[in-house]
Amino acid sequence: MQIQTTVGKIQDQEAQAIVVNLFEGVTTPDGATGAVDAALGGAIRALIAAGDFRGKRNEVAVLYPAGSLPARRVVVVGLGKAEKFTVEGIRQAAATAARKARDLGVTQLHTIIHGAGVGAIEMETAAQAVVEGTILGLYRYQELKTQLEDVRPNVETLTLVEFDPAKFAALEAGAAAGRVIAEATCLARDLINRPANLATPSTIAETARTLAEAVGLQCRIMEKAEIEALGMGAFLSVNKGGGEPAKMVILEHNAGREDLPAVVLVGKGITFDSGGISIKPSQDLWKMKDDMAGAAAVIGALYATAQLNLPLRVVGLAPLTENMPDALASKPGDVVKSLKGLTVEIHSTDAEGRMLLIDALTYAGTFKPQAIVDIATLTGAQAVALGTPAAAVMGDEALVARLRAAGEASYDRVWPMPLFEEYGEQLKSDVADVCHVGSRAGGCITAGFFLSKFVPEGIPWAHIDMAAQGLADDDRPYIPRGGAGFGVRLLVEMLRRWNG
Repeated sequence: MQIQTTVGKIQDQEAQAIVVNLFEGVTTPDGATGAVDAALGGAIRALIAAGDFRGKRNEVAVLYPAGSLPARRVVVVGLGKAEKFTVEGIRQAAATAARKARDLGVTQLHTIIHGAGVGAIEMETAAQAVVEGTILGLYRYQELKTQLEDVRPNVETLTLVEFDPAKFAALEAGAAAGRVIAEATCLARDLINRPANLATPSTIAETARTLAEAVGLQCRIMEKAEIEALGMGAFLSVNKGGGEPAKMVILEHNAGREDLPAVVLVGKGITFDSGGISIKPSQDLWKMKDDMAGAAAVIGALYATAQLNLPLRVVGLAPLTENMPDALASKPGDVVKSLKGLTVEIHSTDAEGRMLLIDALTYAGTFKPQAIVDIATLTGAQAVALGTPAAAVMGDEALVARLRAAGEASYDRVWPMPLFEEYGEQLKSDVADVCHVGSRAGGCITAGFFLSKFVPEGIPWAHIDMAAQGLADDDRPYIPRGGAGFGVRLLVEMLRRWNG
């Protein structure tokens, strides 16, 4: 999508459609909406008076100026109650208006900046949210469809209109950031939505390489022979039944800049999870193509980080493999040796993601980072504990606080879980240094506790379990059904605030 910015009055824009807004309970619009209403001879007030539009959150109405304005259509979107309005409301309003415009066949859309007026939200923040909401709301995964006759074309151009020239620099900065972050999220969505026969370890690795070349990231693909030579026995125990060799994608922003603080992001990359020998039930098994959503989030975050040119050294690690049953596949009861040197007893081959992550976490220490954050669709227990509104986070308190703040700003929200020593009692093994699973009770936490044993000593670490966030089962304003791209905006927001 092309994003444009202009100084002017929304009512003067020659456009296929313009977007204005209204808070719930307002009977006489003011500001830009009031100016449009006046030009329409009070048509918006008439809608309100008739009870046909009340300004409820994400309510939408369309008016046709019939020559009273240069625009062919006016889309009015509700913002809900003013006292409850937040940046998230901007994203949802922008997405709602953009989807309505698409339904009407609009390809060129002009909009005011929701929240930057009466909403009292800073212009840069509001503009970023408008662009994010629009791009994310219009996302559709269509690369494998061959018949699109009944599908409306997407909005091709979004023009942000601001009356005050003094706010224009902030408008442009916010719009530019919003485009980068939203497009990176859509990239992650594409990777998640792509079926597992196409999104294999090899193809994801090559996609990462291509993206890295496009934005100036350093990319290295660690092949299976090197993974084996390094001693990543836990990672390779998952790959034993896979049809493709394991790979580790290593992306670096500001590679070699020892003068900059370093942060390592690690994303679980199971390109399809059958459960291995501990095979999953067949119902909804197709959804297990999303088990690489953590890796997708890390790749997307690095893609955005490079374009935003953040003043950090950021490393992204994405260990990639299938988890399949095979004569050579790992079996419950097997013991393997990790990169750290600890032996691990496997009780369920369906708890495979943590086996990739422990070797990647140990390897992350070679970059001598200030912090390590991993993100993974790791446990069904996370979905039971928190459902879809928030992912689980645990680890270093200060790092968890950073992620919580970034989550509130981006609305990729996370909620903290404890890592009390008592949870570690479930991970004792009679035959190895550690067992990799505990009981079902507290399963999200015991998984995190297991990971903590492999984090390099002295490095702050946090673990994000986003099992319920990888795929969206329902259609939300800016999160269509399918791959959600959760984590990209969260991680980028954390990195943008790192030195703040």
